[in-house]
Amino acid sequence: MPPPPLIYSLSRWSMTFETGPAAKRVEDDRPVPSFLLRSLKMTICSQRRFAWMAVILFGLFLRPAISQTEDLGNGFKHHGIATPTSNHRGTVATRDGSGRPVVLSWLFDHRGGYALLLVDAETGKSEEFPMPFPPGGDCPYASVLSSKNRYYTHFNSHFVEFDPVKRAFTFWQKTAPQMAMSMTEDDKGRIWSVTYPKSGVVCYDPKKKELRDYGHVYDQNWNQYPRAVAADKAGWIYFGVGSTACQIIALDPKTGRATPLIPEEKRGHGSPSLYRSQDGKVYGQPVSDKNRNDNWLVLYKGRATSLERHEKTKEKIYIAGSQALFHRDFPDGKRLQKFDLVEREMTVEDPKTGTSNTWRFDYSSEGAHIMGLAAAPDNTICGGTAFPMRFFRYDPVKDEWTNRVSYGQWNTVARQGDKFFVGGYTGGFLLEWDPAKPWVNTEKGKAESNPLFLTESTPTINRPHELLAHPDGKIVVLAGTPDYGFTGGGLLFWDRLNGKSEILTDQELLPDQSTISLIPLPKGKLLGGSTTSPGTGGEKKAKEAELYILDLATKKIEWHRVVFPGVQEYTDLCPGPKGLVYGFADRTRFFVFDPAKREVVHEFDTAKDFGPTAYQQGPRVFVRGPKGEVFILFLKGIARVDPGKFAIRMLAESPVPVQYGGDYLNGRIYFASGSHIYSYGVPD
Repeated sequence: MPPPPLIYSLSRWSMTFETGPAAKRVEDDRPVPSFLLRSLKMTICSQRRFAWMAVILFGLFLRPAISQTEDLGNGFKHHGIATPTSNHRGTVATRDGSGRPVVLSWLFDHRGGYALLLVDAETGKSEEFPMPFPPGGDCPYASVLSSKNRYYTHFNSHFVEFDPVKRAFTFWQKTAPQMAMSMTEDDKGRIWSVTYPKSGVVCYDPKKKELRDYGHVYDQNWNQYPRAVAADKAGWIYFGVGSTACQIIALDPKTGRATPLIPEEKRGHGSPSLYRSQDGKVYGQPVSDKNRNDNWLVLYKGRATSLERHEKTKEKIYIAGSQALFHRDFPDGKRLQKFDLVEREMTVEDPKTGTSNTWRFDYSSEGAHIMGLAAAPDNTICGGTAFPMRFFRYDPVKDEWTNRVSYGQWNTVARQGDKFFVGGYTGGFLLEWDPAKPWVNTEKGKAESNPLFLTESTPTINRPHELLAHPDGKIVVLAGTPDYGFTGGGLLFWDRLNGKSEILTDQELLPDQSTISLIPLPKGKLLGGSTTSPGTGGEKKAKEAELYILDLATKKIEWHRVVFPGVQEYTDLCPGPKGLVYGFADRTRFFVFDPAKREVVHEFDTAKDFGPTAYQQGPRVFVRGPKGEVFILFLKGIARVDPGKFAIRMLAESPVPVQYGGDYLNGRIYFASGSHIYSYGVPD
């Protein structure tokens, strides 16, 4: 019998020398050294011998004095992965070909949905199956476990089937764009998928191994979220789209004809709900509202009939759902109590006996993508990652990482004095963190939390794009796009002295636009740059972005203008010399603005010589040095602005794309690429 496999992860130390509950594991959050990775590729027959050598090597490499930072040359350094874990995008408990209980989970890291993880629920042994098509940065938003025990999803314009009995992907095919927002199974066992952003529909027949792509069947001038789908016993398909204006569509599976069922004048903001009843019909609510039972429709054979009142009938249950799908029940009656990709641990309970077992498992990951970073008051680099939502802290002096669960997605981060502020998604929330005090997980309404929850601004702001920690030390201003399906975001003002907030809507600022960049001006003014982008799934209405000047005392706009015709966003702004302002429009149009004269005094297209800037939901394109120097983060490298002639000079091209900004700390500019943190040493 061959020795047990040596399991390892590229993102952290993780080795198992035995299988089963007695397995011993040595872990650390540092990358495995490259020479050791090469050694790990040894054949199975030599693994047991290598295991004892690895124990010795671990004793050496786990010492805090051993640096994990890698010098890349030309002033660049690689500091490691901020969050060395992946996120599940749909997890189900089922069985394999031998009848053993197994867990199937779609894995998602900064590359997208890269693999399916299969874990034996009785041993913790894991197997990983790479997706049969490139993830392309996309990932599952819906999946379904069919009555025939096959697991399906649909993303990056590919429909895919995984069979746990065969332990293999048994079908995949390219489709019209892009990713499923809902999936279901009809009475013939066919799998249906409805996709974002243009209501694409596909039907897969597992018996014939045939997929019919109906293409995009319903047109709107905004990105649609078809979050509900159901089939009646006659074979008709119904799906609901939102969020700008709700609609329920009936699709004839024979002809592919799609018919909207809600009259235009009755379409409201929000998303419908649908369910298949055991009576063979589908019931739908134009806008989901659990408190109402007088706005339901009964759907059958493509027709909708209004119901004066509706008490929910017995629903036909499918193992299907969004990216949050978590089906716990195994066919043998056991239950998946916990499946934790961060701790790489799962717990399975047996309700019959009242016992449970906890198993460790492993998988490969290249880490979660980084939302942004900034220098904190304790001279560390801090920020957040998404999927999973985590806080990270890198200490350059100790060369050490800290990683914790975070409250939501940290879109924007900024320092003000001895505090570190966070603007997050969803809900446009604002947090205040004191690095000098112990970390206490954030809970809304809990005064002992650190970071402390201050306030939130939904629906005016749902997805923050700018966080201005004003240099006066008194106010913090949050800006961003509105809630799902809305157009035009506002500003949140937080007064640190009295602990109160004030919100301005887009109608009080620039109607149908949102603020994406913001800086202070003298005499209590702010300069803002807008974006025409609506909230997620919203309708774009404004044709051009604008610059504006706002008075902090009155909260009124004093001036606004379409400075550059056709521009869609003012990506970032930065104070320059002599009262001037540096800015970028649409990532490639560098300009110098004079707020006093309210005119552009210089502009330059960077596309040819430097390419586009770095970008994220909170861009941080400009980085200021300690003496007022202004650096620019381009995808291709680090540049500096000449304050005299406003010329841009490339200091160094980066060995990796400079994707996300960015801050200065102790002579180095820190930035992110994918899931990794890098820095560049600024020349004297």
